[in-house]
Amino acid sequence: MTGRLVELDTVPEWLRGLVERSDHLDAAMFTRFGPPAGARTRPAAVLVLFGEQRHGPDVLLLRRADTLGSHAGQVAFPGGGIDAGDNGPVGAALREAEEETGVDPAGVRPVALLPELHVPVSAFVVTPVLAHWGTPSPVHAVDPGETAAVARVPIAALVDPANRFQVRRAGFDWTGPAFAVDGLFIWGFTAGLLSVLLGLGGWEREWDTGDVRDLDAVLAEYTAPAGEPRSDA
Repeated sequence: MTGRLVELDTVPEWLRGLVERSDHLDAAMFTRFGPPAGARTRPAAVLVLFGEQRHGPDVLLLRRADTLGSHAGQVAFPGGGIDAGDNGPVGAALREAEEETGVDPAGVRPVALLPELHVPVSAFVVTPVLAHWGTPSPVHAVDPGETAAVARVPIAALVDPANRFQVRRAGFDWTGPAFAVDGLFIWGFTAGLLSVLLGLGGWEREWDTGDVRDLDAVLAEYTAPAGEPRSDA
């Protein structure tokens, strides 16, 4: 099942366009990668949690601990593998968000499911769960061994053309969107998903897609010890 889970008139007006468009999406709009025939994949879910503060709409992101064995130091949505005891993608996304960021699921309302997206490097097939943070709760890095920082990142900062560029890695046939906001370097799966959602939500501003930077050089810049992303909520 994909598409919206609620009636549109129950969603804040600023989020309504994105939820409405969720009824007409397929995986090809987000990625050119699909699981090879016969490939063994693992189901997973991420929580794309939109809230609102004095600075306007924002989205909840975390930075993974530098000591993790996979995706170390990367900025991501809360999420992970779907366990047998979860109530599908929604249950998994809410559980993982609580475990990683301390968010209170009681204040979160899932509003739409996006198509399953294949992540080749981890063999996950990920269902993004769009949600509205109707009653925000304090968030923090629950387990520093897994999560280095948690941040509510303003949509206005993400769509600021000064904070957007593309990255590529030498020797790879791949170029992808990236963001640099409040000490966070967002790339890969998370940046690709965010980039599409910003456009679908009607928030995107024109930016320089010709600004392409070397991924390893940017990673080196953002793994330097100069400043941590904010963890306030």
